[in-house]
Amino acid sequence: MNDLLNAALALAGAGVPVLPLRRGKVPFGNCRTCEGGVCGGRPNMRSAGACQCPAVCHAWAAATTDPRVLTSLAWAAAWRQAAAVAYHPAGAGLTVVDLDNPEAIAWAHATLPATRTVPTTRGEHWIYQGTMRSANAVRPGVDIKSRMAYARWLSHGAGTLAPLPAVVRALAVKEAPAARPMPRTISAPAPAGAGECRHRTPAFLERGIAMAEQRIAEATSGVHNAVYRTFLAVLSTHGRCGCLTDAHVERLFTAAQAKGESPRHCTDAWANARSALGV
Repeated sequence: MNDLLNAALALAGAGVPVLPLRRGKVPFGNCRTCEGGVCGGRPNMRSAGACQCPAVCHAWAAATTDPRVLTSLAWAAAWRQAAAVAYHPAGAGLTVVDLDNPEAIAWAHATLPATRTVPTTRGEHWIYQGTMRSANAVRPGVDIKSRMAYARWLSHGAGTLAPLPAVVRALAVKEAPAARPMPRTISAPAPAGAGECRHRTPAFLERGIAMAEQRIAEATSGVHNAVYRTFLAVLSTHGRCGCLTDAHVERLFTAAQAKGESPRHCTDAWANARSALGV
């Protein structure tokens, strides 16, 4: 076994769901069987029981504490290529406040209760006991990773875990929509007399999102540009009728991150696409 797998098994034994990350701190993408959500789960984001694929191809949803899965033949190639170990914070009952720069760390010291801290390449992870929804860019240099997210495992850190404070929960509720262009709905009135918007037909909207996910997944070069153009296409078709929700946008962001895009690049591409279309 390699060192990363040994570390993963130790974490799993302590009840922390883990998965390997490839170069660039991104998860392994969908296998051919699971591409486009045909397995019953969304690309790199499956629901419990929706997909029985043994491969490590659903990002945070592939995280496990089962040593038989971690050491299985289906995961062996991933561990050989892995560059890091990640974990699903909510699966361990945790929330990670990811502080990306010294300014963000200074804000945390002035605002948040002390808790366990882990040094990162550019900042710190502040870890709290409790779960909440994940949100990126809730304020400059601050992301929240808990449900439906993964965080890189770096060390056990220092300090005692504190309960998840209300001030952190409030960040995702109050500040995330303003900082991250992902409102619950992107609303604009339908043309007068047009009747029910065809985009509200579940099959039409689902097909559009699935096609966008596939377009991103199949990009072999110029990923930044492919992601932007795909976001632009989705917004031009579905962005003015109030049909897109956080769940739809999260699917597009997840597909982009599976190709190596960072959350910040996704946010910027989405904002630029909205700006270009005036939505």
